[in-house]
Amino acid sequence: MRNIRAAREKPGLRHQHRQAILACCEVSQGSVEGAALGSMEVWYKPGKRVEGGDYHWDIGTGGSTTMLAMTLLPVACFATSPSTFVISGGLFQDFAPSAYHMKHVFFAFLSGMDIHAELEIKRPGYAEQGGGIIEVRVSPVDGAIKAIKADKRTAISSIRGVAICSHLSESKVSERMARECERLLKRSGYSAKIEVVYDDAATHPGAALAIWVEGTGCYLGSDMAGKKGRRAENIGRQVASNLIEDINSGATVDRFLGDQVVLYAALAEGVTEYLIPHMTDHIEANLWLVEQVLGKFGAQTEVTGNRVRVKGIGYLRR
Repeated sequence: MRNIRAAREKPGLRHQHRQAILACCEVSQGSVEGAALGSMEVWYKPGKRVEGGDYHWDIGTGGSTTMLAMTLLPVACFATSPSTFVISGGLFQDFAPSAYHMKHVFFAFLSGMDIHAELEIKRPGYAEQGGGIIEVRVSPVDGAIKAIKADKRTAISSIRGVAICSHLSESKVSERMARECERLLKRSGYSAKIEVVYDDAATHPGAALAIWVEGTGCYLGSDMAGKKGRRAENIGRQVASNLIEDINSGATVDRFLGDQVVLYAALAEGVTEYLIPHMTDHIEANLWLVEQVLGKFGAQTEVTGNRVRVKGIGYLRR
């Protein structure tokens, strides 16, 4: 891999990216050269056998625990036994999957592909300091991953969510995020029940809001982390607005899930289809990548309007 994160303000590997590579090496008994902070080129060779078991990694900063978990998940799907990953770092920050989105949206979609994964939040953690802990449990796939058809959406039954803040109870941050979010959703005709959580276990102050749709055939969520100078009411409005926009598009997956599931569709047996709100750079890049890597094994991708279609290779553990 070359030119890693070349266009970023801080190019090259950051803490969470480096830890992801090292973790994959550990579970697959592989090897890597060049996996240093700031490195823009690495040589990675996976091993021939993926071992399940219990693992623990500490990113050491507010780097994303969910990003590390996402890197390990497809590997764990083909491990010799169940895997448990305890990961320390950040759970809620900008430009990374929220732990709640992973638990209630991403894993819900994967369960329809016969991928069984669970996430438990042991302790909240936020950027920049981190200090949060998640535990992810993954069962190996029985045979090949199953393709999924999510191209027809039924009525949305309800919207649920969590508004959490740590060491900010005096300002009622969680309640303010939740109420503003619920107000905007109600104005658009959707009832929502958002759990208000005030936490004092985190190592530092922080906040996050996440909501998701409960219904059949749709996997839609929206979230945002708190940040200094970012008002609780603004977070509530933005999270509600993003979800309403994705719902109104007729999509069956949200703007972020649309790229997160591409790899699993490419590994699955059969054709996976789903509807996205709109094309994003991440979706386009992931579709290109799976064709580059797995195209010679039969993977094919197609986008017609907002319909994504991926023909998988039916990968089996060797």
